[in-house]
Amino acid sequence: MVQMSLEDFESAVDDALDSIPDRLLDMIDNCVILVEEEPEGDEPELLGLYDGIALTDRGDMWGGDLPDRILIYRGPLQRMCESEEELREEIAITVVHEIAHHFGIDDDRLHELGWG
Repeated sequence: MVQMSLEDFESAVDDALDSIPDRLLDMIDNCVILVEEEPEGDEPELLGLYDGIALTDRGDMWGGDLPDRILIYRGPLQRMCESEEELREEIAITVVHEIAHHFGIDDDRLHELGWG
């Protein structure tokens, strides 16, 4: 298990976002990325969660909704990693994985692409 301060963890999330090409980041619409300590519910080892309506599922009448959320869970990510380098890598993978869901890419397709 790796312990990382909240500030350093949020910085690692920012670094992950910085590694994504600007043209893709510019396409993210009405979505916030948040760090939370632990997931709620029955999946205590969940690393991240996309909570919203994927861009591919938004119709012509979509609008005025609260922002979609990408949640990155600090606790499970720290518990699964044995070094800070591994933690930073897993944070980056999780960020990309959840952004892919925002673009309508499901888990099966992510696995086919080698992201899971």
